[in-house]
Amino acid sequence: MSALAASGLNASVLVLNRQYMAVHVVGVRRAFGLLLNELAEVIHIEGGQYANYNFDSWREISELKADFKKPEEDWVRSVNFEVCVPRVLRLLYYDRLPKQRVRLNRRNIFARDANRCQYCGKKFSTSELSLDHVTPTCLGGGASWENLVCACVKCNVRKGGRTPKQANMKLICKPVRPKRSPLLSIKLGNPKYASWKTFLDAAYWSVDLK
Repeated sequence: MSALAASGLNASVLVLNRQYMAVHVVGVRRAFGLLLNELAEVIHIEGGQYANYNFDSWREISELKADFKKPEEDWVRSVNFEVCVPRVLRLLYYDRLPKQRVRLNRRNIFARDANRCQYCGKKFSTSELSLDHVTPTCLGGGASWENLVCACVKCNVRKGGRTPKQANMKLICKPVRPKRSPLLSIKLGNPKYASWKTFLDAAYWSVDLK
């Protein structure tokens, strides 16, 4: 599997601990590495039933499915064969749970605000956005979920070192701390990750995206 190739490499895989609780999300290369090293198994849900596969049996299932590919599936090809990207893996020797918190970082704030400037309401690419302190640091505003928002360059310059009220600007949405990873919420909005919802119990939904 050293020569994996195809757009399926851009997919993500949900990883569970041994008790079937969500731990984190990994890329396809990492997922297949866990399978090949026998550190994890595929958990496949079909017709409401769970099925467990190691790498060899998953490869065999993939061969049977290859002529009946579904639009929501991702596939990768090696030199000698093609294999379907699993959506969920279960770690065979790991019992721990992730800490129940969402990290405060630029990526998560952009995801929470859906790359939309919180002043003009327009959507921008990540490179065209900046972070704005609602209450400026010069006025005592800190770095927190409740005081950081996405802002386009034009709105950020217009606001300057003032509060929205002082700049005669209004926030589209009040910034709040998200209950789950904003990036995970985006993934769950994609039909191909529908099987993840089965394992994302409210008590364990703050998984890290890596």
